[in-house]
Amino acid sequence: MKLLVISHACLTPVNQSFFADIERMAGWSISILLPSVWNTAYKSEFVVERGGGFKGAIHALPVWKPGSVPLHVYKDTLTKLLKAEQPDVIYMHHEPYGFATFQVYLANRLTLRCPIGFYAAQNIAKSYPFPIEALESAVLKSSSFAFPVTEGALSVLRSKGYTGAAEVLPLAIDQGVYYPKKDWATDQRARLGIAPSEFIVGYLGRFVEEKGIGTLMRALASIKQEPWRCVLVGTGPFEAELRAQAQDLGIAERIIFPGYVPHEEAPGWLSLFDVLMLPSETRRAWKEQFGRVITEANACGTVVIGSDSGEIPNVLRDTGGGVIFPEGNVEELAKAIVAMLHDPAERERLAKRGEESVREKYGQAHLVSRFIHLIEQAARVRSGAPARS
Repeated sequence: MKLLVISHACLTPVNQSFFADIERMAGWSISILLPSVWNTAYKSEFVVERGGGFKGAIHALPVWKPGSVPLHVYKDTLTKLLKAEQPDVIYMHHEPYGFATFQVYLANRLTLRCPIGFYAAQNIAKSYPFPIEALESAVLKSSSFAFPVTEGALSVLRSKGYTGAAEVLPLAIDQGVYYPKKDWATDQRARLGIAPSEFIVGYLGRFVEEKGIGTLMRALASIKQEPWRCVLVGTGPFEAELRAQAQDLGIAERIIFPGYVPHEEAPGWLSLFDVLMLPSETRRAWKEQFGRVITEANACGTVVIGSDSGEIPNVLRDTGGGVIFPEGNVEELAKAIVAMLHDPAERERLAKRGEESVREKYGQAHLVSRFIHLIEQAARVRSGAPARS
């Protein structure tokens, strides 16, 4: 089996480990196409690196609009690449409405016409302006398979007319990377000057308003009498406002901003936190699509307090590794933090349950086997062999 993967996410080397596990488990020949340069809110420029044990070919090509998931396009027709690679199946690790997705689908139609499918996390049935909606419709009609990350994302695909094979495939956790790193956490606590008796409320991700960090600041300000410290790991356009808010609320000296940290350091920071916060708040055109940091934190033995925005409550109920509060509710969030602070036994119980659930349900080896099964089905349909149920 030859599989061609198109994935800007694989510019983060650890994300290549999913496909490395496919190489090991299925013995497939896998090639990855990705942008040669990519920009994000965390980092001004990503360049191509190999990681996660992946051994296949990596093709890095320049794109227009590097950093824009829906609008980036490769500066190449891609037909020569497809003819040279001759894959049996193509997997677009992209949403079906992306320009790059349609670009690869068009190149495949003009050349190999091999089975092709996509990834989907969009959990709101949005109407897009021309030509995006027309391109998305063409992709849905031409796809042999799809990997939505949640039932909500699958429901959106079906509402838009997708009738093909689909497997709900949550975002996987590489347990060789995400596990409790207690020694690192102990050393980091000391480096940050946080006393052993202080309760660490943590956040890791983008600093944007819809992530609800402003609500977290107000909740923390309402419990100043408690022995907490807050560590906000990440960066983004909302950072200046957060710093000003902390100053106005009189809690600035208790907030630590480590800034952007490399992806490989995330498990250490998650292990440092006594509780991870994910207080996301729904907007008209956005609600939390999965909350991958929930499963990452649980894998590191950390309990999560999450809002009821989008998929957060579904993931938390599935892992059992945390508690849910009504989004935007300062009082209820403060109560949840205080409850975790004063009940270490309950915190430990939830963290242990979350860690066990993530290992069982979100472990990469388990999800890789499901990915392999659907890809093999697509290849059998192409070859004319009977598909197994």
